[in-house]
Amino acid sequence: MTDSPAKRRIVSSRHLADGDNWQASEFEYGLIIANNAFNRWMQRCMAASGGAELSPLEILVLHNTNHRDREKRMSDIAFLLNIEDSHTVTYALRKLVKLDLISAEKRGKEVFYKTTDQGRALCTKYRDVRAQCLLESLPHTGLNGDELRDIAASLRALSGLYDQASRAAASL
Repeated sequence: MTDSPAKRRIVSSRHLADGDNWQASEFEYGLIIANNAFNRWMQRCMAASGGAELSPLEILVLHNTNHRDREKRMSDIAFLLNIEDSHTVTYALRKLVKLDLISAEKRGKEVFYKTTDQGRALCTKYRDVRAQCLLESLPHTGLNGDELRDIAASLRALSGLYDQASRAAASL
Protein backbone atom coordinates (compact mmCIF):
# COMPACT_ATOMS: atom_id res chain seq x y z
CA MET A 1 0.00 0.00 0.00
CA THR A 2 1.44 3.35 -1.04
CA ASP A 3 0.33 6.60 0.52
CA SER A 4 0.17 9.76 -1.52
CA PRO A 5 2.45 12.52 -0.20
CA ALA A 6 -0.61 14.36 1.14
CA LYS A 7 -1.75 11.25 3.02
CA ARG A 8 1.68 9.97 4.09
CA ARG A 9 1.49 8.17 7.40
CA ILE A 10 4.03 9.32 9.95
CA VAL A 11 4.59 6.25 12.09
CA SER A 12 7.51 4.55 13.79
CA SER A 13 6.51 1.03 12.75
CA ARG A 14 4.84 0.67 9.38
CA HIS A 15 3.79 -2.91 10.16
CA LEU A 16 1.56 -1.53 12.95
CA ALA A 17 -0.12 1.00 10.66
CA ASP A 18 -1.96 -1.33 8.30
CA GLY A 19 -5.73 -1.68 8.15
CA ASP A 20 -8.44 0.11 10.06
CA ASN A 21 -7.44 2.49 12.82
CA TRP A 22 -3.96 2.99 11.40
CA GLN A 23 -4.15 6.48 12.89
CA ALA A 24 -3.47 4.92 16.30
CA SER A 25 0.08 4.20 15.08
CA GLU A 26 0.50 7.81 14.06
CA PHE A 27 -0.75 8.89 17.49
CA GLU A 28 1.63 6.46 19.23
CA TYR A 29 4.57 7.81 17.25
CA GLY A 30 3.54 11.31 18.31
CA LEU A 31 3.53 10.12 21.92
CA ILE A 32 7.02 8.64 21.53
CA ILE A 33 8.40 11.87 20.11
CA ALA A 34 6.57 14.04 22.66
CA ASN A 35 7.68 11.84 25.57
CA ASN A 36 11.33 12.01 24.54
CA ALA A 37 11.14 15.76 23.92
CA PHE A 38 9.41 16.32 27.27
CA ASN A 39 12.00 14.24 29.15
CA ARG A 40 14.83 16.15 27.44
CA TRP A 41 13.08 19.44 28.25
CA MET A 42 12.63 18.57 31.93
CA GLN A 43 16.28 17.64 32.33
CA ARG A 44 17.56 20.76 30.59
CA CYS A 45 15.15 23.02 32.46
CA MET A 46 16.21 21.42 35.73
CA ALA A 47 19.89 21.70 34.79
CA ALA A 48 19.40 25.42 34.11
CA SER A 49 17.72 25.63 37.53
CA GLY A 50 20.65 24.01 39.33
CA GLY A 51 19.58 20.36 39.43
CA ALA A 52 21.62 18.85 36.59
CA GLU A 53 21.99 15.49 38.36
CA LEU A 54 18.25 14.69 38.30
CA SER A 55 16.62 12.23 35.91
CA PRO A 56 13.18 12.89 34.38
CA LEU A 57 11.53 10.58 36.92
CA GLU A 58 13.30 12.28 39.82
CA ILE A 59 12.15 15.65 38.52
CA LEU A 60 8.55 14.43 38.31
CA VAL A 61 8.75 12.95 41.82
CA LEU A 62 10.21 16.19 43.20
CA HIS A 63 7.47 18.33 41.64
CA ASN A 64 4.76 15.89 42.75
CA THR A 65 6.13 15.87 46.30
CA ASN A 66 6.16 19.67 46.25
CA HIS A 67 2.57 19.82 44.92
CA ARG A 68 0.29 21.74 47.29
CA ASP A 69 2.97 21.62 50.01
CA ARG A 70 1.48 18.41 51.44
CA GLU A 71 3.23 15.32 52.72
CA LYS A 72 2.92 12.28 50.47
CA ARG A 73 3.59 8.58 50.70
CA MET A 74 5.49 6.73 47.98
CA SER A 75 2.27 4.96 46.96
CA ASP A 76 0.49 8.32 46.54
CA ILE A 77 3.25 9.61 44.28
CA ALA A 78 3.35 6.43 42.19
CA PHE A 79 -0.45 6.49 41.85
CA LEU A 80 -0.67 10.13 40.85
CA LEU A 81 2.11 9.74 38.27
CA ASN A 82 0.57 6.44 37.02
CA ILE A 83 3.77 4.51 37.69
CA GLU A 84 3.32 0.79 38.16
CA ASP A 85 6.91 -0.04 39.16
CA SER A 86 7.04 1.45 42.64
CA HIS A 87 10.71 0.51 43.00
CA THR A 88 11.66 3.26 40.55
CA VAL A 89 9.77 5.80 42.65
CA THR A 90 11.40 4.49 45.83
CA TYR A 91 14.84 4.86 44.23
CA ALA A 92 14.00 8.42 43.11
CA LEU A 93 12.79 9.33 46.60
CA ARG A 94 15.99 7.97 48.18
CA LYS A 95 18.13 10.02 45.82
CA LEU A 96 16.08 13.17 46.47
CA VAL A 97 16.42 12.64 50.24
CA LYS A 98 20.18 12.16 49.83
CA LEU A 99 20.35 15.44 47.88
CA ASP A 100 18.36 17.16 50.67
CA LEU A 101 15.59 18.13 48.23
CA ILE A 102 12.96 16.21 50.18
CA SER A 103 12.75 14.85 53.71
CA ALA A 104 11.36 11.55 54.91
CA GLU A 105 9.54 10.87 58.17
CA LYS A 106 8.57 7.37 59.21
CA ARG A 107 5.29 7.03 61.12
CA GLY A 108 4.50 3.45 61.98
CA LYS A 109 4.90 1.45 58.80
CA GLU A 110 4.41 4.47 56.52
CA VAL A 111 7.03 6.94 55.31
CA PHE A 112 5.88 10.46 54.47
CA TYR A 113 7.85 12.74 52.16
CA LYS A 114 7.84 16.51 51.79
CA THR A 115 10.07 19.01 50.06
CA THR A 116 12.77 20.76 52.03
CA ASP A 117 13.46 24.48 51.73
CA GLN A 118 16.17 23.59 49.19
CA GLY A 119 13.70 21.42 47.24
CA ARG A 120 11.05 24.15 47.20
CA ALA A 121 13.64 26.69 46.03
CA LEU A 122 14.69 24.37 43.19
CA CYS A 123 11.04 23.89 42.15
CA THR A 124 10.58 27.69 42.17
CA LYS A 125 13.69 28.19 40.03
CA TYR A 126 12.42 25.48 37.62
CA ARG A 127 9.10 27.34 37.41
CA ASP A 128 10.94 30.56 36.54
CA VAL A 129 13.07 28.90 33.83
CA ARG A 130 9.94 27.18 32.47
CA ALA A 131 8.13 30.49 32.25
CA GLN A 132 11.02 32.14 30.44
CA CYS A 133 11.92 29.35 28.01
CA LEU A 134 8.61 27.59 27.40
CA LEU A 135 5.56 29.52 28.48
CA GLU A 136 6.57 32.74 26.72
CA SER A 137 6.59 30.77 23.44
CA LEU A 138 3.19 29.10 23.88
CA PRO A 139 1.12 31.96 22.41
CA HIS A 140 3.07 31.56 19.17
CA THR A 141 1.84 27.96 18.76
CA GLY A 142 -1.71 29.08 18.04
CA LEU A 143 -2.98 27.01 20.97
CA ASN A 144 -4.91 28.78 23.69
CA GLY A 145 -5.44 27.64 27.27
CA ASP A 146 -8.78 25.97 26.56
CA GLU A 147 -7.29 23.99 23.68
CA LEU A 148 -4.40 22.84 25.87
CA ARG A 149 -6.92 21.72 28.52
CA ASP A 150 -8.84 19.77 25.85
CA ILE A 151 -5.64 18.07 24.69
CA ALA A 152 -4.77 17.22 28.30
CA ALA A 153 -8.24 15.74 28.86
CA SER A 154 -7.90 13.65 25.69
CA LEU A 155 -4.49 12.38 26.80
CA ARG A 156 -5.88 11.38 30.20
CA ALA A 157 -8.78 9.55 28.53
CA LEU A 158 -6.43 7.76 26.16
CA SER A 159 -4.14 6.79 29.04
CA GLY A 160 -7.13 4.97 30.54
CA LEU A 161 -7.64 3.14 27.26
CA TYR A 162 -3.97 2.11 27.19
CA ASP A 163 -4.13 1.04 30.86
CA GLN A 164 -7.14 -1.16 30.12
CA ALA A 165 -5.44 -2.62 27.05
CA SER A 166 -2.35 -3.40 29.12
CA ARG A 167 -4.49 -5.29 31.64
CA ALA A 168 -6.12 -7.20 28.80
CA ALA A 169 -2.73 -8.05 27.27
CA ALA A 170 -1.44 -9.24 30.66
CA SER A 171 -4.31 -11.72 30.84
CA LEU A 172 -3.52 -13.35 27.48
